[in-house]
Amino acid sequence: MSRTEAPPLPEPLRVPVADSHTHLDMQDGTVEEALARAAAVNVTTVIQVGCDVKGSHWAAETAAAHASVYAAVALHPNEAPRIVHGDPDGWSRQDAREGGGSAALHEALAEIDALAALDQVRGVGETGLDYFRTGPEGMAAQEESFRAHIEIAKRHGKALVIHDREAHADVLRILADAGAPERTVFHCYSGDADMARVCADAGYFMSFAGNMTFKNAQPLRDALAVAPMELVLVETDAPFLTPAPYRGRPNAPYLIPVTLRAMAAVKGVDEDTLASAIADNTARAFDY
Repeated sequence: MSRTEAPPLPEPLRVPVADSHTHLDMQDGTVEEALARAAAVNVTTVIQVGCDVKGSHWAAETAAAHASVYAAVALHPNEAPRIVHGDPDGWSRQDAREGGGSAALHEALAEIDALAALDQVRGVGETGLDYFRTGPEGMAAQEESFRAHIEIAKRHGKALVIHDREAHADVLRILADAGAPERTVFHCYSGDADMARVCADAGYFMSFAGNMTFKNAQPLRDALAVAPMELVLVETDAPFLTPAPYRGRPNAPYLIPVTLRAMAAVKGVDEDTLASAIADNTARAFDY
């Protein structure tokens, strides 16, 4: 089996659900093809997420063109230090670029702010902190950008979509300090059960991706087990994090049923019960 070959279509869900976080612009094929495959398995709504100014414009345009797509717009946590300091050696695994300092960051944030006002844009994210790829020199730019996104989300009444990689304590600290928006989503939830309890107490949504099916992901399954059903979402983060048994092959919204069924087993409920809860939760989180 080729590692590049798309996995087969799973058995359709009986209850329609949403993919709360995907990157259609990074996937093979057209948007129309991706949405048709998703609809064939009853994944009827997708949230298309931007990671930089260009991708956020694309997300907003795509959502405007397709009734089943909503957009989230932001500068990814790794994008903020690239804008400020540049990326001469390609640490971010993207093209080398010159730094533009704080003025360039404010300019980019102003574009995100303008996009966040659009009706088809239902989320501000993915924003947050990422200490996996950004060293100490990038942390101040990440925090400034994160705080700005929190304000943008609150100003426009949109969901805040959080990327938290190896930065749990600081993400929770900044949310508490700045005051989290009414609807806050931890995308690709990566904390443990203790953190899930903290998120639940704060009313934060926790969105689980295909990595919760990986053999080494028991802490994620433990977190899912204690997460309240009314705060759980499902996502692909496609083309990344393809669920087992297809790990390493291309991910897409049509694979949501694979992850959802694994989640139902962890929660000890049938798939229809979980799908119904997730459908309600996603609509509530993104206000559609």
